Amino acid sequence: MAKVMTRMSSRWRVAIVDDHMPSRADVRAAVLAAGGEVAGEASRSADALAMVNSARPDVAIFAVGLPDGDGVSIAAAVTSTTGCPVVLFTSHTRDELVARAQAGGVMAYLLKPLRPAELAPTLDLAVARFAETRQLRQTLEERKIIERAKGRIMERLNLTEDDAFRRLRRAAMNSRRPMVEIARALLVSESVTEDLPRI
Repeated sequence: MAKVMTRMSSRWRVAIVDDHMPSRADVRAAVLAAGGEVAGEASRSADALAMVNSARPDVAIFAVGLPDGDGVSIAAAVTSTTGCPVVLFTSHTRDELVARAQAGGVMAYLLKPLRPAELAPTLDLAVARFAETRQLRQTLEERKIIERAKGRIMERLNLTEDDAFRRLRRAAMNSRRPMVEIARALLVSESVTEDLPRI
């Protein structure tokens, strides 16, 4: 059964998924001692996704071995669907496990038995890495959109790449909107191409 706590001001809000009650209690105590807040807890993978969706934590700590499933698999699902970074809590460091965790988007590890002094830097690092990764993905996606729009302008108006880019930039400046918004609009509506200002 999952528990969700109410929101308070804290260093980070942490969700804990572990079926071993003493381990969960150790993590809870370390989070509180480090100035964090426990946003929710679950003991089964079946409850983890719903709990994280409901609690909206800044970071989640998942045990690898859960009675009804694999913590790495559910961690990957949580990371991809909720936008919450996940730290694995495990006594295993096998190469196969590390590879699966990396592929699933896991941001860091905490080793059992928990050393409370390691918790805060591990969570800080996981949150920072996740934010950086998300920003890089967003920047890459925005660049792809701008490149596609630039290609459409080049094709329709027979312009060079530089001229097409200048048109996009000028349209963004004139409308005081980010260039990616102008590029998206152009890709959605062919009529935007005709409305782009000439340089």
